[in-house]
Amino acid sequence: MDMTIHATFLPHDDPDASLAFYRDTLGFEVRTDVEYGGMHWITVGPAGQPGTSIVLYPPAATPGVTEDERRTIAEMMAKGSYAKIILATADLDGAFERLEASGADVVQEPTEQPYGVRDCAFRDPAGSEIRINQLR
Repeated sequence: MDMTIHATFLPHDDPDASLAFYRDTLGFEVRTDVEYGGMHWITVGPAGQPGTSIVLYPPAATPGVTEDERRTIAEMMAKGSYAKIILATADLDGAFERLEASGADVVQEPTEQPYGVRDCAFRDPAGSEIRINQLR
């Protein structure tokens, strides 16, 4: 079976802040920005990789989610425990410097992990943890 990862979803609660972070800070391409009922689904992805995307979505629009669940999701997003993604780069120090200079919320400076990777971590404007591994 031949499969690839096409897209993953990360929540957002402020489309302008999320767009600025993923486009301007991380340098991702904006592929679509779909507005419906005042909410935005924004698809971004790394330049030169049109087959891999992140869809930034409003979790409040998820069908079947109760009001209590929406509150729980908002609380988890605020704590930074709702969603995460791991990215990779050949220049971890350069990526860290760029993100730190942008004012992004630093969770962890570049570190050699005991499980064999060197990485750092930030939170996006919605609280999602963005870990960045250095390619070896």
